[in-house]
Amino acid sequence: MSSALVVLILSLLLGLQPITTDLYLPALPALTEGFGATLAQAQLTLTAMLLSFGLSQLVWGPLSDRFGRRPILLWGLGAYVLASVASALAPSMELLIVARIVQGAAMGAGVMCARAIVRDLYRPVEGARMMSKGLTGLGVIACMSAPLGGLLSDWMNWRVALLVLTVFSVVTLAVVALRFEETLTQKNPQALQPATLLSTWAGILRHPTFWAFSALSTASYGGLFTFLASSSFIFIKVLQIPKPQYGLLMFTVSFAYILGTLICRRLLPRWGVRRTVAVAGGFTLAGGTLMGALALAGLHNGWAIMLPFYLFMLAHGVHQPCSQSGAVGPFPYAAGAASALNGFLMMAAAFVVGGWLGTHMDGTVMPLVYGVWFWSVVIAVSAWTLVQKHGKTGDH
Repeated sequence: MSSALVVLILSLLLGLQPITTDLYLPALPALTEGFGATLAQAQLTLTAMLLSFGLSQLVWGPLSDRFGRRPILLWGLGAYVLASVASALAPSMELLIVARIVQGAAMGAGVMCARAIVRDLYRPVEGARMMSKGLTGLGVIACMSAPLGGLLSDWMNWRVALLVLTVFSVVTLAVVALRFEETLTQKNPQALQPATLLSTWAGILRHPTFWAFSALSTASYGGLFTFLASSSFIFIKVLQIPKPQYGLLMFTVSFAYILGTLICRRLLPRWGVRRTVAVAGGFTLAGGTLMGALALAGLHNGWAIMLPFYLFMLAHGVHQPCSQSGAVGPFPYAAGAASALNGFLMMAAAFVVGGWLGTHMDGTVMPLVYGVWFWSVVIAVSAWTLVQKHGKTGDH
């Protein structure tokens, strides 16, 4: 496959995650009112989906090491298409939650395989650069998702917005079925045997490089998810911003992320992974602290949240490609399992964040602010300590 085709496939597979969450967010308040559901149930449509997404990767990873990436992608994407149709047609909040759980599990195959494909084809630094290209594509998809979700849910209804997920997944499935060539050159016949599986996971979990980069990716996603899960209620309900305008705000968040991935590609050849991540950690901490300081000073408006969060997202565009490729880098023969564990940790953090927000949303901006500030501190500490100490393999 050409590099351009690999980047396209990575963009579509990684893009499953933002389109599944971001396009859905502007419709969430209307959907909640339409079903007469509680805020906790609304959060469950996100958090339950993400928990199944995280858990499913622990299954998809070893399966892909055993049978290859292509069959797992075809099964996973096929299931995602069916779950997307079911979620758009769901007659009740309970059935919508079930459909979203299936959707999350199916999405795990695509996102996990994308990270494993990078390790199949590239060494760590080049892998981080290719991952950043794929994540730039993810950013473009995220840019379009929130405004489109806002417009469709405002002009039509939330069911039409969710049907877009069906269209996107059908296109992705077609591209994979027609153009993707298997990247796993040496399948592991023992990958699914319990003793081998436990030994593989134990080896990954004992590796300090895996933990250094997984701490970074998990904290960085935790901060983003805090914003994603709370922003639609805070901007639309608390700050009274119209849904299309909220969609445009989410567009600018994704645009800042795209800039971050472009900056990442410029810095990696000059500075290597560790120094690049350390500099980005400073931007993260500055963004989170500024957001907290403005809120504590009584500035509760859109700009006081958005301007600091742009700094956070610029750095997020550096942290994610470096940390996702770095966590899988030491495991060329267990890339699926390592990718799965890394993905599971990110989604476990998102599930905890969603549960916390479900009980702490109090009609103010403070839950969002405190959450982002907390994760920005964790990111900076991870970038400046663990990655500097144990991230050497990422520089080779």
